[in-house]
Amino acid sequence: MALPNKPLGEIKALKDPEVEERDVDILIVGGGMAACGTAFEIKKWAKDDDKILLVDKAAMERSGAVAQGLSAINTYIGENTPDDYVRMVRNDLMGIVREDLIFDLGRHVDDSVHLFEEWGLPMWKKSADDKTLNGKKGQKMGTLKSGAKPVRTGKWQIMINGESYKRIVSEAAKLALGEENILERVFIVELLNDANTGQIAGAVGFSVRENKVYVIKCKTMMVACGGAVNIYQPRSVGEGKGRAWYPVWNAGSTYTMALRAGAELSMMENRFTPARFKDGYGPVGAWFLLFKGRLQNALGENYLEYDEVKKELESYAPYGTAAITPTCLRNHVMLFEMKAGRGPIIMDTVTALKNLGETMDKKELKELESEAWEDFLDMTCGQANLWCATNTEPEKKNSEIMPTEPYLLGSHSGCCGIWCCGPDEDWVPDSYKWDYKGKVYNRMTTIPGLFTAGDGVGCSGHKFSSGSHYEGRSAAKQMVRFIRNNEDFTPTLAESTQELVDMVYKPVRTYLENCEYTTATDINPNYIKPAGLTMRLMKATHEYGAGTATYYQTNGKSLEMIMDMFEDMRTDSEKLAAGDLHELLRCWEIYHRLYTVEAHLRHIQFRKETRFPGFYYRADFPGQDDENWFCFVNSTYDKKTNTWSLKKEPYHKIIPDA
Repeated sequence: MALPNKPLGEIKALKDPEVEERDVDILIVGGGMAACGTAFEIKKWAKDDDKILLVDKAAMERSGAVAQGLSAINTYIGENTPDDYVRMVRNDLMGIVREDLIFDLGRHVDDSVHLFEEWGLPMWKKSADDKTLNGKKGQKMGTLKSGAKPVRTGKWQIMINGESYKRIVSEAAKLALGEENILERVFIVELLNDANTGQIAGAVGFSVRENKVYVIKCKTMMVACGGAVNIYQPRSVGEGKGRAWYPVWNAGSTYTMALRAGAELSMMENRFTPARFKDGYGPVGAWFLLFKGRLQNALGENYLEYDEVKKELESYAPYGTAAITPTCLRNHVMLFEMKAGRGPIIMDTVTALKNLGETMDKKELKELESEAWEDFLDMTCGQANLWCATNTEPEKKNSEIMPTEPYLLGSHSGCCGIWCCGPDEDWVPDSYKWDYKGKVYNRMTTIPGLFTAGDGVGCSGHKFSSGSHYEGRSAAKQMVRFIRNNEDFTPTLAESTQELVDMVYKPVRTYLENCEYTTATDINPNYIKPAGLTMRLMKATHEYGAGTATYYQTNGKSLEMIMDMFEDMRTDSEKLAAGDLHELLRCWEIYHRLYTVEAHLRHIQFRKETRFPGFYYRADFPGQDDENWFCFVNSTYDKKTNTWSLKKEPYHKIIPDA
């Protein structure tokens, strides 16, 4: 089990850590919803003597994007069809998605939702007279699997009491896998290829609670460590610095470790720039869908009714004229209003609650106001704190909405990630699937034996928590198939154990060798601390990489300049220094962030158009160019030569328009 934090300060890093080597058949890297799905499913298919190990940087109960809780499950097919699900995702992501992966998820995801309810997650239900019942009251209506009707806040979302969502899901995963097969508080930092075949062969990492390095060999692996946060400067400063919408511990590790192992990435140019309650990052979905809140400009007007705004959306037809405007275009018209001097943008919570209250008695209205607060307490406590601090009662005072800094992810309303093999079925185009020794493995990356799920799977956003869990379960079956079909494989690492330990603990040695040169440990000509490099990275992306400083705009020259900055930062990252284990973790996180955001901006540089207006803009290529760029952009990185390669991959439409 993980060791607790010491009561007085961080744990001092030692020059020579303890080393533990392990040999397993199946390695699961991560502890979020996707990894929990794999952990829950894997032993159903593995042999009794298969060695399985899950390694999580945190503790599984509070690991991943669902750590703080959720108030809704955003992907539940229910009475809808997988075909319609594909159409929704395709429309929201401006037409370019992997429809095979999305359809495959859509036909299976409800099974994970039914499991969540079986494990104790309270689901809101509709009563026989169509009244809304929260999780506790809704239990009398039976389960979703038995036919109970969920409370929908949109076509795909269902309401839950989800403050303990992740604890419930992780408990099931731990019980299924066995605590003896789980390492918590161990940060995997590099994936290792086989010296002979190039397939995945292991990983190396370190404990953040004791001076110990783990070198793990494996025959197959699933990596799912979330997306990337704090790669762009947040709007908040001072005491609010570091406040983010997505979990701050998501450091792009999924993408960096995969690309450094040679895996092909796809759609890394896509980013998610969510519109949220300003400064607190509180979610807006329930306010739009459940409470029927509406946005207005500073003049109190519904700006979506402006002719010039309608014309702006029409210029992005068919997406701007779709029944549901894509998320990026909703951002685009908000920015359009602000640039026109009609900002800020306001969520009219007062009118929303007043209108709902007209059909309710006092008790029902009180419950509704309580739910308005609980929406934040379930998943973004900081927003509730901010409302209290600013004397904001949503029934009396409106709140400002603002697009945040950008994030990279593949499971929410974004679709960057790793290029993955699709299902081995006749309707899947040949370029969407590939074989290894005559077999096709769903969700396997271009590195044999390396699988991913959740934020790791590119080109297929809108899977959210339930879809990520399903993908993890799917990967579990495929990994067992992989080791059964390759039983003669014995992993051989190219690096020696000592070389791996030296690589992982290099920041510690750098610090210990130089820390006495100056009286202030954070100021030293012989090393750089991770906090300093983090601020340097975020300043660069903020100003040159389409951050909030430029209204999300960049151009060819700015991208050339930041590529030079990346090279300098990578050189300087060799001098990262860590005096304690927490700082060592921060060193490796900024190292991962650096590669991930470089991949992101190299894709934007390669794609000579603005595919996702409202998320980012190429000012020198402001429009969409379907003739030349209606395709995927894929990239690979060679760590031996420090070179990137980018190419186009064709898009195939599988599901016809409705």
